[in-house]
Amino acid sequence: MPLIFLNGGAMRGGPLNHLLAGAPFAGEVKTAPHYRFYSVGDRFPGLHPVSDGGTPIVGELFDVSMDVLRTSLLPAEPPELELGVIELEDGRSVLSMVLRRPPVSYPQLIDITEFGSWTTYREGKK
Repeated sequence: MPLIFLNGGAMRGGPLNHLLAGAPFAGEVKTAPHYRFYSVGDRFPGLHPVSDGGTPIVGELFDVSMDVLRTSLLPAEPPELELGVIELEDGRSVLSMVLRRPPVSYPQLIDITEFGSWTTYREGKK
């Protein structure tokens, strides 16, 4: 089963975690420092690969079956995101949702890279 990096509502304790249908948690990880991180209208986060000025972003890995990915997780994703492959801090490549290109076309992007995680950003808004 493929590993998928999650950094929003489908993480443990999140409102969308049930979409994983009990997929095994494979650990908390960080991306390689090749990404900017955005809040899309304060509804969900989005990773965007960059060649310069990126930072590691915290998320969680899950061992998700292709069936769960196809029938539950992907249909619930917003149209601003697409399935991609990212690099983790340890050099592994895994699946993840990333912003569709070009990300500048989305009017409500807030650069939250400095927070390093969706959870930290959301906690800072309280």
